[in-house]
Amino acid sequence: MAFLRIISPEGNERSVELERHNTLGRHPDNSVQILDRIVSKNHCHIDQADDGGFVLKDLGSLNGTYVNGGRVEGQRQLDPGDELTLGSTKIVFGSADHDAAAAGPGGPKSSVGRVTMAPGMVESHVRAKLAALANQNFVPEGSIQDEAALRRDYEKLRVSFELTKAIAGELDVDQLLEKILGRVFELIAADRGVVLLIESGELKPRCVRTKHGVPTEEVALSTTIINEAMNDRSAVLSSDALMDQRFKGAQSIIMQGIRSSMAVPLIYSDEILGVMVLDSQVAANAFADKDLQLAQALANQAAVAIQNSLYAKKIEEEALTRQRFERLLSPAIAELVVSGEVAVEKGGQSRDTTVFFSDIRSFTAMSERRSAQQIVDMLNEYFELMVEVVFKYEGTLDKFVGDEIMALFGAPVSHPDDAYRAVKVAVEQMHALEEWNLVRAAEGEEPVHIGIGINTGEVVAGYLGSSKALEYTVIGDVVNTAARLCSAAKGGEVLISSSTYAAVGEYFRTEALPPLTVKNKAQPLEVYRVLGERRRR
Repeated sequence: MAFLRIISPEGNERSVELERHNTLGRHPDNSVQILDRIVSKNHCHIDQADDGGFVLKDLGSLNGTYVNGGRVEGQRQLDPGDELTLGSTKIVFGSADHDAAAAGPGGPKSSVGRVTMAPGMVESHVRAKLAALANQNFVPEGSIQDEAALRRDYEKLRVSFELTKAIAGELDVDQLLEKILGRVFELIAADRGVVLLIESGELKPRCVRTKHGVPTEEVALSTTIINEAMNDRSAVLSSDALMDQRFKGAQSIIMQGIRSSMAVPLIYSDEILGVMVLDSQVAANAFADKDLQLAQALANQAAVAIQNSLYAKKIEEEALTRQRFERLLSPAIAELVVSGEVAVEKGGQSRDTTVFFSDIRSFTAMSERRSAQQIVDMLNEYFELMVEVVFKYEGTLDKFVGDEIMALFGAPVSHPDDAYRAVKVAVEQMHALEEWNLVRAAEGEEPVHIGIGINTGEVVAGYLGSSKALEYTVIGDVVNTAARLCSAAKGGEVLISSSTYAAVGEYFRTEALPPLTVKNKAQPLEVYRVLGERRRR
């Protein structure tokens, strides 16, 4: 069985089992609908070949289809584990056979079983000893007094080397924890192991294993042992826990008959990331001080690897966020959003914004005279030119609708001269279009003409939509008026409203036009045609 694991821009996941023929795109008629506004209505196909494998075919999508970071030209054979990118959506291609083989004899990749933590009381009389043991460092060669100390240091190095070799290059946290516990069972005679990590301020189980694989029954852990390890930042060893008065009242230990247990904090650069708990149900005194030393050495190495993995995950998320915002914002503004200096949150807020619309005149007739691929190629080149000018003046690309471009100046980042920037973009886009048309004429292609409408006023801006599909946009009458001005503009015309004119009239040469009557407006609109720049700011 082959399937797709689909991860939305918001992080929501779902799995879809593949048929022989599968269509992917934004339109609901597709067998796999992708709710992502950057995805084309009919984006790509994934079809089963005669040999049983699956082949991906891009359908000339505007923003392309990518596999493992490379854009697909035409079609491509898919291998299990391949990572597809459609717009801002990530898709992983896989098969049940491949996932089972990749998991190995230890069980599935994700092994967070049922875990409960029961409270208990603690009175420790060995805390200092354990803390000192946990903080024991290597000594210089000249200071070694006995063979036992040398052997202890050698064992620490060996354990660190073995674990480093086992987890080298692994950046997925869950896979990493699986490998760490797998190596722990090889070095320490434990029956069960649990790794808990601090997430959103709470300690949560991330990996649970027995020496035979994933536990089939619920695992109860004692908060008595965990709290002592976390609070004192020390490795805790309880030999024969049933008789240990330190853990009187820790019913979780008694209930499961654990004879020996260890809890070791995972500390990186003085920061506690979580705790590793190991226990044995075989015999009293199953763990000795040597085992605690080994567990501590493993935990130290594991903490470094976990932190590296978390850093890698954070960098990956920031890269995806940056890539997502760079599709809408200029690189400079996108960096502010990613760094948190500018907040872009779900919901709406009122703000003064200049709304910009442009579209191609006689686009339908042009489409009828050209093939679909020719139109797509033309639009890609056209959008590249136009968006470059929008980003030059730090505008926000709201959306493409067919051949139409909607841009914002003042959301999510405001400038005191947003109206000026919008009109400046319109003037420079017209100049860029003239130069592009000269190139098209030399290639025997017909010219492209656009009309532009600009309006300024108060809108509601923010992330709007459902939990499955959010997009940053603006709503309000200001938007509708800008769209009406764009519809009224002839090829080569830039029309602005009276509110925009009031903000930019001294900087641009304009011509007042007869009042414009538009749908859903009781009073005609005052309209001005922009003729060019009067003087620079």
